[in-house]
Formats: sequence, structure tokens, C-alpha cells
Amino acid sequence: MERIARALISVSDKAGVVDFARALAALGVTVLSTGGTAKLLEKEGVRVTEVSRYTGFPEMLDGRVKTLHPKIHGGLLARRDLPSHMAAIREVGIEPIDLLVVNLYPFQATVADPDCRLDDAIENIDIGGPTMLRAAAKNHGGVAVLVDPADYVPVLEEIRATGAVSDSTRLALAKKVFAHTAAYDGAIANYLFSLDSDGKRREYPDVLSLQLRKLQDMRYGENPHQSAAFYRDDKPAAGGLASYRQLQGKELSYNNVADADAAWECVKGFAEPACVIIKHANPCGAAVGENLLAAYQKAFKTDPVSAFGGIIAFNRALDLAAAEAVAKQFAEVIIAPRVEPDARALLAGKQNLRVLEVPLAHDVQAHDFKRVGGGLLVQSPDAHKIERAELKVVSKKAPTEAQLADLLFAWRVAKYVKSNAIVFCAGGMTLGVGAGQMSRVDSARIASVKAQNAGLSLSGSVVASDAFFPFRDGLDVVADAGAVAVIQPGGSVRDDEVVAAADERGVTMVFTGVRHFRH
Repeated sequence: MERIARALISVSDKAGVVDFARALAALGVTVLSTGGTAKLLEKEGVRVTEVSRYTGFPEMLDGRVKTLHPKIHGGLLARRDLPSHMAAIREVGIEPIDLLVVNLYPFQATVADPDCRLDDAIENIDIGGPTMLRAAAKNHGGVAVLVDPADYVPVLEEIRATGAVSDSTRLALAKKVFAHTAAYDGAIANYLFSLDSDGKRREYPDVLSLQLRKLQDMRYGENPHQSAAFYRDDKPAAGGLASYRQLQGKELSYNNVADADAAWECVKGFAEPACVIIKHANPCGAAVGENLLAAYQKAFKTDPVSAFGGIIAFNRALDLAAAEAVAKQFAEVIIAPRVEPDARALLAGKQNLRVLEVPLAHDVQAHDFKRVGGGLLVQSPDAHKIERAELKVVSKKAPTEAQLADLLFAWRVAKYVKSNAIVFCAGGMTLGVGAGQMSRVDSARIASVKAQNAGLSLSGSVVASDAFFPFRDGLDVVADAGAVAVIQPGGSVRDDEVVAAADERGVTMVFTGVRHFRH
């Protein structure tokens, strides 16, 4: 390992840089710097040599040219293990640069502003920074390169201990750099490819660049003969499952993650204490209650058979009372924003049970993705939340306040049920769920049969349908089962026929104007 003798620091994000540079200087490292970074370090009393003085060439073109010079890139690219390289740079008076600290112009933050002008975006495309980063990362055998302020402290500790940076650390830092510059270039390409000829931005660029980071390898995929890994967005939405912290239990499987995501996205949509139980990506029980125990007990009643081996999600800190109830059944995963210490101690006795904490936030990803053969479908997320004022009563009979609350509850659950979806509810809990059928009538029949199997009465219940009833037959099935109110999008050419059927059967019907297909 070569001793760190010379460092070049040029950063846009100044967080922690003064302390880092001061510590390097105290260790006898010569510090080179540019522009605003050099001025900041000088102001803070750090001994620094400005790059233009080192190269003998002034910054020019409003700072566009300052580090694009042989004395910089020769110092970064010369291989320390090749005598010919070292002789070549000595001959022309170039000194090796052993440590590079660079982060880039804030292009992503600039274009995140919807009013960003093209000129502003272009001026925030860094040229010298990525060039130096790539040079140093390519030559990581002799150069340590830092792009993330989080690496300042551990790298400084290594230098203090040995005077150098280890081979393994330099390789890890180089990997990080290439991922960083790839994401940076991808963001530039995404922005430019989103521009029309008149400069207006489109939501979907002609060329889409993505970057994902691996969280873990899975034991296997959807089936044991498939391999799998779990990746997350480079900048995940707050409150998404990818932000989980596993407190206990076996390693998560591919199916655990898929089902846990469905459970978490559904449960965090409720304001009241709520519980959602997921089996094979569908809610088999969901409820709200005065506390988590009440919500869980109601959700479990919907379909105790399907709840066996399910994923259970809560939208409040999991307390001891709810944990004691859950511990009586077999579950694969429990998710909550927090697990109280006494609940955690109780669940620790179930060693195979996976317990996850996920921050409760309501941000959504910018886009949803679905892989198809040879391509990728991209869409905005289904983030529309229906409020009471948006509902349109289309039947002669208007819903009561209690029915209206249950209709909105049923609608929120139906959004997470595979299409065709029919959901019976009453009293803030699901009673029967029909999912994933080719016929809406079959979904309605299955939902009523499941309620009957669970010993739950559908008399006086409400029903949510994720899409319109194409014929009155589906409406007749739910009315025959005991439903007295229905919420659906509307929009069928036979809406008048379906509404007339509702009036004939004495059923209240409201339209949302929004469909929630989920495939």
C-alpha cells in the first residue's frame, strides 16, 4: 500500500469536508483544491494549494475548465506498479495524486424542479468531476477515491492507522464511484430524452435509465428452481417496504417480500388503527378498530383458513395485546412501524417468524414497473384516494353515514385485491373477498361463499367492485347475498341498466369515477 501523500478535494456538497481536509493536513498530506472548495478550506485555516497554481494554468470559461489538465490526470492515472509510468510523470514534473475527493454538481436536484430551464440543467452537468472520478476509480490500484461524505471517517481512520488505504477499501470505493457516475449520466440522459422539440418535458423519456441497489440474495425465487435477489431504488420513496429493518426470523423469501409489500401498501392507507392479512398477494382479511387487537381480531375472522401462513401488517406500533393474539396463529411475516419491547420479547419465542419494522410514511414511488417479454411497462402509481366529496350517488336510495364509512373502507381494500375484485364489508371489516377471477360474477359468488364458510352474515353489508359491473348479473349476486350498498367506478355502457337493477333491489349505489384494476 502506498502512503497517502497528496489529495485533491473538489466538492459541491461541502458537508464534513473541512474536518476531513484539516485532518489530512495534520497527517502531513498535501491538499490540492479548486474554486469554492479551496476558498472554504482557506477560510477555515486549512493549508491548501489551489489547482490553478499547481497546474500553472488558470481556471477559465467560468470554471468549466479547471481540472482538465495533464498534471491532474497524469497524477491520477499513472500506475504505481509500472516504473515506466512513474518515470514518465517525473520527467514532466507531475506528482502522483493518491486520494481524490469529489462530488458532483447537483444535476438531479436541479431538474427535480418542474420549472427548471434547459440552460440551468445544462450548466449543472459536471464534466471535470466525473472525468476525475472515472480516472481515479480506474486506477484504484494506486488511488483512493471518495464520492460520498459518509466515507470520510472510515477512510481517515485507515490513513491514521497505516498511512494508507487498503486494497479492499480502494476497490470498494471504486465500485461506488462507477455506480455513482452511471446514475449521474443516467439522470442526464433521462432528462434530455424527456424533452420535446419545443423544450417541454414529458413524463416518460424516450430512453429510460434506472439504477437499483441489491439488498439481498434470496434463497430462491417464486419457486425453488428459480434464483432471485431483492433490489431497491437508488432513492426509494419514504415508507416503502424496501426500507424495512428485520428484527428476527428466517431470511425473507421472494414471495414473503412480494406479499409483505401488498400488506404494507394496503394497511398504511388507513387513518384508524388497522390490520391487513395477505395471502398470495391478496387481502384475505382487513379491518380497522379502536386498537390493533380489535383490528386484528376482526381481520382474522374474515378468513381464518387463508390467514394461516399469511403476512400480517399493522399501521401502529405493535403492542403486547395484539402480539399475544397474533402469536396464537402461524404467520410468515409481521410488519409494523415499530414493535414495542414487550411485544418483541414475546415474539422472540417464535424463532422462524419474521418481524419487520418499516417507517410509516405515505410517499409513493414515482413509477411502477412490470417486466414483460423483451420489455418493461412503466406507469404512474395507483395513488388516487377517493374522498367523500368525490362520490356520486346514482341510486334513488342514498347511503347512511355508517354505510358511507364502510363503502370507503371497502373501496380502499378493493384497490389491493387482484382483479376482478369484489369485497364485502361491514363494521370496518372485510366479510368476504373474491379475487383474481376472469368473471366479475364469479368473484362475487366466491366472496359470498367465503363469507358463508367463515360463518359471517352478509345481511346489511356493503360491496366494493374494483371496476364497473358490465351487466346486472353481478349486482344481483351481491344483492342476493345480502348487500344493501355498492361502490363501483361506473362507466359501463350498461350503467343505466345496473343502476335500475340496484333501485329494483333496494340497493344503494355510488360511483367513484375511478377504476382500480390490479393485475
